[in-house]
Amino acid sequence: MQTRIVAVDGLGGAGKSTFAERLAHELGGAPVVHTDDFASWENPVDWWPRLLDEVLGPLGENRRASFVPNAWGGLPKAEVVVEPGGFVVLEGVTASREAFRPYLAYTIWIETPRELRLRRGLERDGADARAHWEAWMAAEDEYVARERPHLRADVVVRGDA
Repeated sequence: MQTRIVAVDGLGGAGKSTFAERLAHELGGAPVVHTDDFASWENPVDWWPRLLDEVLGPLGENRRASFVPNAWGGLPKAEVVVEPGGFVVLEGVTASREAFRPYLAYTIWIETPRELRLRRGLERDGADARAHWEAWMAAEDEYVARERPHLRADVVVRGDA
């Protein structure tokens, strides 16, 4: 059975993770791969070759995918294994980037106002993370300007509703 990958893209704090978890449940318990498992504060958008090599490439060839998530400065994380077949939800900033599109069956863009996204991010990560969030959002803005993912999405969903 071919693996069908559904990308849930949007900017930081848009509500992608919540939407992706609900979608995965509706798809019969599909695994969710988070781009945050590959990104970091230091590298918010240019980590993508690793996701191609470790996840999308193998699944595209009907092989098992495996990767070790980025620890984001915390304790090391355990290896994650994703079996081929059925649905896989790819969730996170740049999940529908041009390099991933050959592997994607469907793309969803979560559109949420910038102020709300920043507020959610600071509530989650703490006020001390403001400088990180501002730099992250600038990198996201470059991604949107370059790739215009919201215009290529199969559907756009509001993240503030």
